Amino acid sequence: MPVVLDPDAAAVYKAFQEAGRPAYETLTAPEAREFYRAARVVSNPEPPALESSKPIAIPAPHGAIPARIYTPKTLRKSNGLAPCLVFLHGGGWVIGDLDTHEVACQKLAHEGELIVISIDYRLAPEHRFPAAVDDAVTATQWVAANAKQLGIDASRIVVGGDSAGGNLAAVVALTARDSGLKLAGQLLIYPATEFARTHASHREPETSVLLTHSVIPWFAAQYLGDADGSDWRASPARAKSFAGLPPAYVLTAGADPLRDEGDEYAKFLKDAGVAVTYRHFPGQFHGFFTMGKLLNQANVAVTEISGWLKTLG
Repeated sequence: MPVVLDPDAAAVYKAFQEAGRPAYETLTAPEAREFYRAARVVSNPEPPALESSKPIAIPAPHGAIPARIYTPKTLRKSNGLAPCLVFLHGGGWVIGDLDTHEVACQKLAHEGELIVISIDYRLAPEHRFPAAVDDAVTATQWVAANAKQLGIDASRIVVGGDSAGGNLAAVVALTARDSGLKLAGQLLIYPATEFARTHASHREPETSVLLTHSVIPWFAAQYLGDADGSDWRASPARAKSFAGLPPAYVLTAGADPLRDEGDEYAKFLKDAGVAVTYRHFPGQFHGFFTMGKLLNQANVAVTEISGWLKTLG
C-alpha cells in the first residue's frame, strides 16, 4: 500500500520543504543541532503545568550525566512512591537534547501521572558508540539504585525514547534483563533497531520525509565511526534472545524509513512471549511525536502511551 500523508502532516512537510532548510548531512554536527533546536519553537505544543522541573546530575565514570526530572501535579503513588519513565531523546545520536524533548516529557509526566527523568546522554561524533549506550545504561541503573530517595517505586521503572532514543531504550531493556534489573516496561517510539538498512521502508520514495534516506547514513557514520553496526548494542534486533524482556509499547509511522524495522522488532518481541502493544500511525512521518502544536496525532500518541503506562501499575 502506498503511503499517503495525513493532510496536516503533508502541510508540515510542504512547509519544511519551502523553508529551504539545509540538509543535516551538509552541516557539521553543531550546526545540525542548532537547526534542530530552533525547529522545536514552531512545532512543540504548549506544556502542561507541572509540580516541578529540576536539573539533576547522574554520576558516571566520565564525570556526570545531566538529566532533568519532571514531577506532575498528580502522581500515581503507592506507599508514597510513584512510577517513573526514564526517557532517552531522539536525534540520530548526534542532535537533540533535554530542551528539544522537554514538552514531550512534560506531557507524558502530566498525562501518565508519573515522574519522568530525561537523560542528556553524550552525543556523536564527539562521543561515538557505545558512549550513548553506556550513559543510558548507567543512568537507568542509577535511577533504580536511588529510586526511594527520588520518590520512585523501583518496581515501576519504564525505559523509553523516540528514534535513536528508542534504540537506546531497547538496548537498556536487554542489558537490564541480562544484569538482573527488572524493568516494568519499554517504550519504543519509531525505534532504530537495525543498522543494515535492508528493510523495504529504507528504499520507498514516500518514506524519505524529514528523516531522509540520505541523512540516515550520515547519522550512522557520525555515531558508529569504525564500530561494527551489527553489534546488538547498536542493532538490538541482532540480540540473541528477546525472551524475558519487559512489556513493550512499539509505535511506528507510515512515512518513515524505520517503519519496517520497528514493525519487525515488535514481532520479535511478541514471538518471544513479550507482551506487546503495537500502534501504527499510517499517515504520519518520522519525528511527528514531538510536533503536537502542528500535528494532533502527536497528542493522540501521548494520550495513548500515557494510558499504556497506567496499565503497568
